[in-house]
Amino acid sequence: MVSNKIYVVMGVSGAGKSSVGQALSKSLKLPFYDGDDYHPQANIDKMRQGIPLEDSDRWAWLKNLNLLAKEALKKEGAVMVCSALKEVYRQELSKDFSTECEWIYLKGSYELIMERIQARAGHFMPPELLQSQFNTLEAPKNAIEIDVSAPLSEIIKELEMTFNEKKEFGLFGLGVMGKSLARNLARNGFRIALFNRHLAGVEEGVAKNFKDHFPELKEAAAFDEIAAFVNALGTPRKIMLMVNAGPIVDHVIADLLPFLSKGDILIDGGNSNYKDSKRRLDYLNSQQIQFIGAGVSGGEEGALTGPSIMPGGSKEAYAAIQPYLEAIAAKGEDGKPCCSYIGEEGSGHFVKMVHNGIEYVEMELLAEMYAILTALGKNPTKIASIFESWKSDSNSYLLEITIDILRKKEGDTPLVEKILDVAANKGTGNWTTIATAELGVPSTLIANALFARFTSSFKTQRQKVAAIFEHSPEVQTMEEGDLLKAYHFARIINHYQGFQLISEAAKTYQWNIQLSELARVWTNGCIIKSDLMKKLLPLLKESNDLLDAPTLQNELLLLKPIANKVVAQCILSEIPTSSLSESVNFLNQLKTDRSAANIIQAQRDYFGAHTYKRINDPLQKNYHTIWT
Repeated sequence: MVSNKIYVVMGVSGAGKSSVGQALSKSLKLPFYDGDDYHPQANIDKMRQGIPLEDSDRWAWLKNLNLLAKEALKKEGAVMVCSALKEVYRQELSKDFSTECEWIYLKGSYELIMERIQARAGHFMPPELLQSQFNTLEAPKNAIEIDVSAPLSEIIKELEMTFNEKKEFGLFGLGVMGKSLARNLARNGFRIALFNRHLAGVEEGVAKNFKDHFPELKEAAAFDEIAAFVNALGTPRKIMLMVNAGPIVDHVIADLLPFLSKGDILIDGGNSNYKDSKRRLDYLNSQQIQFIGAGVSGGEEGALTGPSIMPGGSKEAYAAIQPYLEAIAAKGEDGKPCCSYIGEEGSGHFVKMVHNGIEYVEMELLAEMYAILTALGKNPTKIASIFESWKSDSNSYLLEITIDILRKKEGDTPLVEKILDVAANKGTGNWTTIATAELGVPSTLIANALFARFTSSFKTQRQKVAAIFEHSPEVQTMEEGDLLKAYHFARIINHYQGFQLISEAAKTYQWNIQLSELARVWTNGCIIKSDLMKKLLPLLKESNDLLDAPTLQNELLLLKPIANKVVAQCILSEIPTSSLSESVNFLNQLKTDRSAANIIQAQRDYFGAHTYKRINDPLQKNYHTIWT
């Protein structure tokens, strides 16, 4: 049974609070306090005269009960009875310990309770005041509701069952990811409550049907009504939202808020924009609700067997949900969960966004390797075998699934050859590109990979232009070993750019992000897990700038001439390889000590008087020239 809580039995006079409270304290083996015993004499005299108490009469009494409850919490908790008819009274009584307060509302009809009051003797509360109590009563939204017409023994039995059946974690939204996470939580032994909306003729009984379908969910509670779902959870409530990113998250929060209590925790596990997460965190803080924006990577299978989880927001809130998230997360080679507190505000969703940006590039690079090998006359089965041989040097989750894709056939034809060459996106690539522009960081490969998808969507235009430029030059001969080395070179540049973007964001937004810990979280469970990520982990422990590492410097020095050659051969063969080409162009620009940017700055000064700085001016003053 739960201890270190204050169980407050509330309701109008005559509802049976003292009887229920005393029996409950015996059941829970906790001290019992009757709030009526702590009324000042002036209040008792007033009620004996049939005069209803006013708010001003109650504040000192409620403050005394609050202090009494706090002292009890320092020991083992207590059962307390108090009318607590208004929400403001309940707030005052539970001030500073609302998350440790369990409300039990004794509900009954006026006629039944009047009958009880008239039958009792020696109480200072006369029957004439009952109507004023009903008039004052504001039924609580977050309380265990008990029908007082039941026998006392049944009421206590119902309360005991309710306390034992309270769920410890809620999952809101049963889409693909939500269902997998729910099963993962249940498999780890957590008592969970599930919620999915009810839409007549569209989504009916989703939560119940899902629960009934999987044996591991036998002990889960399923709901399609928000109040019941929230009330099924023990406090502080921990609710993970698995709904589509965007306005729907705000709508869900608005729907939940009336039923939440101070200190409850909401976790947004979708692909929300980090700025939205910051805004929601600030808003929910003002409502005394804690918020975590958690990036979750791994897809449907990863969510079930162990995803990579990137929580950001309130550190206090993370401490409360840490056991749940770490239990369901993938485990790294060191046995540690691939879940770690990322940092403040929207940092969790920011790093998940950049994760997806890196993912865009990794996918594009494999697509470009496929395009090159196809141009060289290799069929999908042969390309799969070539990629298989690359696993010993450059293995990754995306490489493995690409091999599976290339080997999948429909009849005698590789299925990939029947798929329309138009790549969609869900927005995280756009957000990453916008973020890198706002922060002034050259994450050029991510932008290129995004624009490659955009270009693919112009199918009709591509067919039109292909007819105009129908002549193609002879494809240059390229060695498979060179392709692997060029691919590896581009992947290093991609990861370098991604971590640089996160590093700059951490500085700008004052997030305390540990890049090495983030890399560790990405070594398993997520879409970009790879041998390369494991290799980068110790380097990031030494420096946040991967190019500071001598081993990586030497590797890039060896690989770059080969990448140069492959890119040149692709250009001469007119094979589009935007991300591969950009990896070479980016390093060319980054290693140029004296660039041509002086011309651009002079042009800006010429037409816009934007000024420029001079070489070797220690004061770095701004200069302007009249150019004509």
